[in-house]
Amino acid sequence: MVTRPAAYSFSRYLAAKKSVDDRALNRRVFHTLASSLWAWPGAAPLRVLEVGCGIGTMVERLLDRGLLRNAIYTAIDLDPENIAAARERLSLYAANRGCRLTEEGDSLCLHPRPGQSLRVVLEAIDLEDFLQREQGRRVWDLLSAHAFLDLVDLETILPPLLSLLAPGGLYYFTLNFDGATVFRPTIDPDRDRLIEELYHQTMDQRRVRGRPAGHSQTGRRLSRLLPGLGTRVLAAGSSDWLVRPGPEGYPGDEAYFLHFIIHTLATALNGHPRLPPDRFQDWLKERHQQIDRGELIYLARHLDFLGILREL
Repeated sequence: MVTRPAAYSFSRYLAAKKSVDDRALNRRVFHTLASSLWAWPGAAPLRVLEVGCGIGTMVERLLDRGLLRNAIYTAIDLDPENIAAARERLSLYAANRGCRLTEEGDSLCLHPRPGQSLRVVLEAIDLEDFLQREQGRRVWDLLSAHAFLDLVDLETILPPLLSLLAPGGLYYFTLNFDGATVFRPTIDPDRDRLIEELYHQTMDQRRVRGRPAGHSQTGRRLSRLLPGLGTRVLAAGSSDWLVRPGPEGYPGDEAYFLHFIIHTLATALNGHPRLPPDRFQDWLKERHQQIDRGELIYLARHLDFLGILREL
């Protein structure tokens, strides 16, 4: 039986949710990306930029599916601990698969198969600082943002972010939250509904450096904004998180993932004037116990987008 953690680790949460993300990613959108990369012209390395890379699970995913045969992969994240974890995970990834790995300065160079090469450049840096530094300096062929754009102000970030794409370059924006958080079984319909509503409001009201930072309906906002920014959406679709127990409980470390989700919700709503403290604590306790009993089912709605920057 999994018990409620005494302390929480964000890097463990990111690792635990990899299997959740793998199930969630929209297959049609991913297959469209794969077809585009397999047909990518030219002998020069594919230039990839991932913003908000976390612990590097997306680069692992693209490697596993054979999409990074000859590439230079720039991965940035605000948190130095995430970058350190990404470096360690990629080293373990190479070792576990018998993949040759060398280090060149700040880069990790992986050689999955003869004739294939991937250079990964990891950097801990704020996205706005990165955008300011790179504006007019470099461009990339593929821009990736995984479970990240619902943490930023789209109207402010999207134009300079897309300007880092070369003409004809692709963007792959995945797991963009879009306004639904569902827990089952129901505890109390009215209380469940209120907690979901207030939780989404915290996303809409979040501020970083005094500016908006994210939204609870990022998916549909992207659908509206992207066509007006010189891009064409090639594929889009749902990528909902769905976590439910099987005959032997939750797979992998997904019970921890669920405990972390409840912990995140508790942190966001602690002391909210519309939630009586005792009733809210009872609700949180029951949700953690549902996880321990292997009963909780969790769903969160997301949308994925693959698009292209139109040729100049």
